[in-house]
Amino acid sequence: MTTLSNSLRPTRRKFSAQWTGLLTVSLLGLVCGPTAAQSDYPNRPIKLWHGFGAGGNADTVARLIAMKMSEGLGQPVLVDAKTGAGGNLASDMVAKMPADGYNLILLTGGHAVSGAMYKQLPFDPVTDFTMVSTVMFMPFVIGTSADSPIKSVAELIEAAKKEPGKLSYSSVGVGSTQHLAGELFSSMAGVDMIHVPYRGGAAPVQDVMTQRVTVLFDTLTPTTPHIRSGKLRALGVTSRERAPSVPEVPSAGDSLPNFEVTSWLGVAAPAKLPPAVLSRVSQEVARVVALPDIRQRLLDLGGAPRAGSSEQMRVLVDSEIVKWRRVVNDAKIPRQ
Repeated sequence: MTTLSNSLRPTRRKFSAQWTGLLTVSLLGLVCGPTAAQSDYPNRPIKLWHGFGAGGNADTVARLIAMKMSEGLGQPVLVDAKTGAGGNLASDMVAKMPADGYNLILLTGGHAVSGAMYKQLPFDPVTDFTMVSTVMFMPFVIGTSADSPIKSVAELIEAAKKEPGKLSYSSVGVGSTQHLAGELFSSMAGVDMIHVPYRGGAAPVQDVMTQRVTVLFDTLTPTTPHIRSGKLRALGVTSRERAPSVPEVPSAGDSLPNFEVTSWLGVAAPAKLPPAVLSRVSQEVARVVALPDIRQRLLDLGGAPRAGSSEQMRVLVDSEIVKWRRVVNDAKIPRQ
């Protein structure tokens, strides 16, 4: 027995040493693996999601910045959409994806509006996301068909008062900023208009131009070409000042004092994005927004290009939810 026991001792020591080595390697893998993956980012194509239709503001801007981000990151940045619910379907989907930097989302101001408008969302609009950087800020335009007898914001209010519940306005979805802009306008003007929600894109513009819908509240991206062609009549912009891209269009506040609505676009990712990946993506967005040709294109789309830090965007979203919730309550707008 003594001889057998002694013969086993080296084997036991060898076996123990082997497991210790394997354990050390495994622990190193756990510690170093994510870091190595982060330092290697990106090593495959990235998706930039948004929640609206083709040809709309979010889709146009997403494709614009994705093209330049692809050049800087050395990997394709592919734009994809999951439309519906004012962008909330896309937000919910991306919020539940891995936080590895390979699925990003272009959020709109409607993201914060949804946080104020909805009693309950399947995601938290702040804590379920890593905010990366803003891209641009912009007003909306109130427009109608060139064939409409309504030629100004004052005439729109007058017509809506004469026919309560008859005039209609479009938005890019229930709970979108355009929706809330229309509700706020109606509340402040003391009129009743029917809300007609779309999934975004060019459809609302087409239906207003053909007079299926009376008026639109939309961004300048899908509307400016039709304003310039004379097919769409711009009644006013929702910013306090006139928009540089359409200086001939007055502010709606000139006819409806204190009415002002502006929005924004920004890049985000699922919560808990690794710091190294966040830094890489944030730097790239800032670089793209600062490019002279991109800045000019964003200006032409009616926006003011402005990148910022992750924390600045988080504070923006948080404060916008508080602001819109106050507007919803003060205007007695029913929460969804």
